[in-house]
Amino acid sequence: MKPLNLVLLWHMHQPDYRDRDTGEFLLPWVYLHAIKDYTDMAHHLEQHPCVKAIVNFVPILLDQLEDYAQQFTQKKIRDPLLRLLATPDLNMITVNERASILNSCFQSNHATMLKPYPAYQHLREVYDMLKGQGDKDLIYVSGQYLADLLTWYHLAWMGESVRRSHEFVVKLMTQGKNFSYTDRLQLFNLIGKLIQELIPRYRELAASGQIELSTTPHFHPLAPLLIDFSSARDSLPEATLPSKTIYPGGCERVTFHVKSAINRHRQHFDTQPAGFWPAEGGISKDLLNIFMELGCQWSASGEGVLVNSLRKSYPNQSLPNRNHYLYRPYQVSDEKNGMFCFFRDDKLSDMIGFEYSKWFGRDAAENFIHTLEKIHHEVQAIVTYPIVSVILDGENAWESYPYNGYYFLKDLYDLLENHSFIQTTTYRDYIVNLVDTQAETKILPVLAAGSWVYGSFSTWIGDHDKNLAWDLLCTAKQSYDFVMKSGRLTDEEKLLVEQQLASCESSDWFWWFGDYNSAQAVASFDQLFRKNLANLYRLLKLPVPAIVLEPISQGGRYAGLVETMRRSS
Repeated sequence: MKPLNLVLLWHMHQPDYRDRDTGEFLLPWVYLHAIKDYTDMAHHLEQHPCVKAIVNFVPILLDQLEDYAQQFTQKKIRDPLLRLLATPDLNMITVNERASILNSCFQSNHATMLKPYPAYQHLREVYDMLKGQGDKDLIYVSGQYLADLLTWYHLAWMGESVRRSHEFVVKLMTQGKNFSYTDRLQLFNLIGKLIQELIPRYRELAASGQIELSTTPHFHPLAPLLIDFSSARDSLPEATLPSKTIYPGGCERVTFHVKSAINRHRQHFDTQPAGFWPAEGGISKDLLNIFMELGCQWSASGEGVLVNSLRKSYPNQSLPNRNHYLYRPYQVSDEKNGMFCFFRDDKLSDMIGFEYSKWFGRDAAENFIHTLEKIHHEVQAIVTYPIVSVILDGENAWESYPYNGYYFLKDLYDLLENHSFIQTTTYRDYIVNLVDTQAETKILPVLAAGSWVYGSFSTWIGDHDKNLAWDLLCTAKQSYDFVMKSGRLTDEEKLLVEQQLASCESSDWFWWFGDYNSAQAVASFDQLFRKNLANLYRLLKLPVPAIVLEPISQGGRYAGLVETMRRSS
């Protein structure tokens, strides 16, 4: 019986939360996901050495993890929340620092990360009581309350594998309250140790051949849109585009992000990445041409992109059952080069991302395996060397799972490690075997531009707020081009400006604009985007346009518990 190849690709990403003017981290999500998700994901792989996977680290995330590691080494903490955790006397902090603790330390999934812990829940009840009497009463909370709140917030964000391997963490959770400065400092030092060990752990997994490490254009830009706004109309012909017709020099900027990603990957992992997971699975033929020119072997996207591509490739044919087209590799080529393109099973990926968190872990793992067995039975006679791609965020889903998905992932890896015909693999290894066995591969004549969300770019472009953000970025890029050519900046200043522009080009800012996200989340990322633009103008030695100081989007109705992810359809 021929095997069913399974690729699990875990995409690890956080945008750049640093104020490049001050070096301060404005949001804590990089280190929080590091101690919770990136540690747990490494642990599950280490405990199951026969399970292979791809781990995709976006370079800007690696840069920030490295930054945090250096902060602990140098004992100069530039993250306000971390700094407060290690502040000796919390009775002496400023009103703004108090507000920061109170505003930050309840930001999590309350069902899985607050309510299971009565002592943490009690802190929330005290907060709600005081909040109900007006914000002015919150200034009366004691330093001990703030110490307990800071401690519990970080305990709740600890990975399940960390809790099971550090008795000190369990001791604090059992203690429940009246945490001392010594307790907080010990927790602070553990956070530093976990972050400093993180990249070496993944490097070791890669060196053993268990995982393939892939990358993404450096600052996570929505590359097809940088190259050509009109690519949005491949999937949505009536899409409303920004008033600016094109992002100036977009192709060159994407090439910068891709080359920079390759260089940073080499620096972190001492090897050339074989493949790219593009930001948001967003691909176009122009982007793949850049990948091919730089020697990339593979890329991947969502099932919706494949469906749109096949419809454009064979407009007079009806689409067959997905078993006939989804579970196989495709080749895309230009005049000189070619590469493989894979498309994820959106249904299975979304089951992990959105549904299995509501199941018992073992039941969910068994359902996943049963689905794969069904696919195997149905494609045996159709595909010579079948492959199922399951691709999703490696951090955001687990917040909705009990115990951070510990039991689901443990049971899933247990079942995969012992399965008779489902074999986990990586794209790099799959391609080697594909070539060796001379198995059939299909050419994809037309590649429709799109992403892993709805097969389109509607999450990043097309409504008023998103298009306004693009127009602001285009105007800033025109100023950038003018100043960079003027000769008024030194080489060192040009490097800083280029990095700042790259941060402005991240896809994450455009994700959040719109009325389907909560007002609080939109406000945070709106402010970050405009702060990045303002810093860019300052580095260019230009006045900041007044429009950059005005909010772009207000947000609106709450989309659900997991705003950081979207279903594929």
